Amino acid sequence: MNLINDPWIPVVREDGSKDIIAPWQIAEADNPVIEIAAPRPDFQGALYQFLIGLLQTSFAPEDEDEWLERWEGVPDSDSVKIAFARFSEAFELINAGGPKFLQDSNLQEQVLLKKGEPVSRLLIGAPGKNTEESNKDLFIKRQHDAVFCQSCAATALFTLQTNGPQGGSGHMTGIRGGGPLTTILLPVAESSALWQKLWVNVLFKEGKGWDKVDSCSEKIFPWLDFPALSKKKLSPTFPESVSPLHGYWGMPRRILLQVATNTDSSCALCGNKNGEKISHFITDTYGINYEGPWLHPLTPYRFDRKQQSLPLSIKGKEGGLGYQHWLGLNFQDKGNGCRAAEVIAHFQIRACDFPELSKTGFRLWCFGYDMDGFKALCWYEHQLPVIKMQEPYREVFIDLVTDLIESAKEVVRLLRKQIKAAWDIKDEKKLKVIDASFWEATEPPFYELLQILALQPESTSSMPPAVARQWVDKLRNTAANLFDYWVLEGEPENMDMKRIIRARRSLDDGLYKSKALKRIVTIADMATAPDYQEEVG
Repeated sequence: MNLINDPWIPVVREDGSKDIIAPWQIAEADNPVIEIAAPRPDFQGALYQFLIGLLQTSFAPEDEDEWLERWEGVPDSDSVKIAFARFSEAFELINAGGPKFLQDSNLQEQVLLKKGEPVSRLLIGAPGKNTEESNKDLFIKRQHDAVFCQSCAATALFTLQTNGPQGGSGHMTGIRGGGPLTTILLPVAESSALWQKLWVNVLFKEGKGWDKVDSCSEKIFPWLDFPALSKKKLSPTFPESVSPLHGYWGMPRRILLQVATNTDSSCALCGNKNGEKISHFITDTYGINYEGPWLHPLTPYRFDRKQQSLPLSIKGKEGGLGYQHWLGLNFQDKGNGCRAAEVIAHFQIRACDFPELSKTGFRLWCFGYDMDGFKALCWYEHQLPVIKMQEPYREVFIDLVTDLIESAKEVVRLLRKQIKAAWDIKDEKKLKVIDASFWEATEPPFYELLQILALQPESTSSMPPAVARQWVDKLRNTAANLFDYWVLEGEPENMDMKRIIRARRSLDDGLYKSKALKRIVTIADMATAPDYQEEVG
């Protein structure tokens, strides 16, 4: 199967019908494709990244004007087909004697020498060999007899390589480190064409110093000329030694898929009974050794303000994402050095330059695994609102939102501390549910105030007192209500009323006297001054 020319991507079309398409069909005008319909959530995210990478590699616009032209009017599908076809030789999944998509053809010699691993182990989170031998695969069972259709095998392979989790001794992590968070822009309207959902995440080449790409190169697709097998770590691969497009096609693992001898079985993931199946894969240690300041365009990073260490990709977080992470994923969080992905930063520039984009609402789709080494703890997905902000007011807006978030962080610290004192416990893990309940309760009003701040005049230099008043009242009331609720939910043996009353008083003192809250409380108090008449909204 060729991943450029052959249909293999499951989708939903405008009329609700399901289909299997080749990549170039995302540009079809008749009954257009509106969504990918992958059998797993991590596959859904991987296929979006695959198609964005393919567009960026083969169909990237030269400048802003060309980008806008293709946003407003989907290009002819034949032109997209021709552009993609130039790279088809790099996208053969099963290719006797030639390069294979994201695979090390050098492993062909090992096919007859050792038994391959079950194809189910390509899935992130599947039990590994050591887990199975110890009979610890309690929740996700081994599937030694499972086969995957070529579509699911290709997607599983890409998902593994692009997420690049640790794989034990000698199995390298990906360009973004193991288990990176991915952020993708989407129009608010779910019925939008898939083309627009993908195209808004494509960068134009102007000002980037990118060379014109007309044909396949191992600088982009490393499997075209993969290093000979080695039993030691390969020399580091730095960003400057390859094409900037290499980031979309990273290959930290040495893998070679094996076709099943029995093709009558159904795919274990999607149920497809047609075509050749993949049953096993050969793997070996020491794939590409990525080092240096790699920055993937779809991933946010944390930067060292002292510039003494390399940027670190933001990972999936236990407890998921919330509005406390909104700034770092959309703009920048000055407190911890987090910056939005390159695609998001460029979108803000385009949104200000093009009135056509201002008419379209957008959301930010964030997803990724929470990894503990090579163990997948959880898969997270979140949708966050996107606010388009003009440059003159952007820095002030970021500072104002920072004040809202930092004041909330201070309140949740006070709340946790006093509930801990009321319960007289030392186990921080038991208190994580307190944090989650606080962030959930204060999320709707935060986004309401965010919209109000976004509509302030460009001359605004400080937070409107009415906004500060509403936020402070919400924080105080939420903290007090949650304290009362959770303390009464505690263990009966912990119900020491003197201790509880003492902790409640300490919480009240903190909410009204905390130095960390002083700035926003001072502004909020202006809203109750006799000569202040402003109304929120």
